Amino acid sequence: MTNLDIVEAQPEHAVAVADLIRRSFAARPPVDPPATALTEDADSVGRAIAESGGLVSLLDGQVVGSLLFDHSRTGWLGLRRVSVDPDHQEHGIASAIVGMAEEVADRRGSDGLWLWVREELPDTARFWWRRGYVAVGRDGVHTVAQKALPAHVDVRSAEAMAELAARIATELRAGDLLILTGELGAGKTTFTQGLGDALGVRGPITSPTFVLSRIHPSLVGGPDLVHVDAYRLSSAVEVDDLDLDATADRSVTVVEWGKDRAEQLAESWLRISIMDVLGDARRVTVAPHGPRWANVPLRTTLR
Repeated sequence: MTNLDIVEAQPEHAVAVADLIRRSFAARPPVDPPATALTEDADSVGRAIAESGGLVSLLDGQVVGSLLFDHSRTGWLGLRRVSVDPDHQEHGIASAIVGMAEEVADRRGSDGLWLWVREELPDTARFWWRRGYVAVGRDGVHTVAQKALPAHVDVRSAEAMAELAARIATELRAGDLLILTGELGAGKTTFTQGLGDALGVRGPITSPTFVLSRIHPSLVGGPDLVHVDAYRLSSAVEVDDLDLDATADRSVTVVEWGKDRAEQLAESWLRISIMDVLGDARRVTVAPHGPRWANVPLRTTLR
């Protein structure tokens, strides 16, 4: 496949997109009630493009993929009528256009994306689950699927790192897992100290490199803080040997150097990545994973 371009949908695309939507949805296994997409026409698609916009995939100038945007939920970008020409399926067109939609949501500062999924169509549902979307509720015959986007924050001092941790702490509850990555001296322990202060746990919080993990009990009736350093551990098995399951349900667990070692500890987690930008500046990326974070507006919280 060559010459695939993804561009913003324009009014002149309405006729081709309407035809594509009908053909794409008609090629799917039948569902009850039938998909309302089968009733789309050039007028309804033209109005949708004019009101909310969308994307089209062009293969040598021909519309072979499309989706429409939905702005009905503040802070979240909705996706509607995601369609691929039946003669061009299984060539990555759907992944490409959805990936571009995620880039659009990222540029716009959206907290994430959402859409309706018919779980009677298992191949369609698997496509979305593989891309990190998770079910967050029901709307009639549809499952509501969402994907929260990472937040990016630049910090320039230890105080700013602690303040960022305090803002993240407002969204935390017992059972949450945070996985911290970054080079030596990047600020992982500084972040954890700020988190501990915000959660009101007993200190001091220091690097646990030589004892691997420490429990900091809450002083305010909230969750304890379990602080783990996996730097000297070589695998997820060695992390499992720490028996963190015994404290996970009543604690917020923070694992420094936990990437590819600690993800198995919970169904959901936040990955906090700290990188150098320029000089003393740090770019902190807070990436949500799993159903716990699918409905949390992290970008709004950290803005």
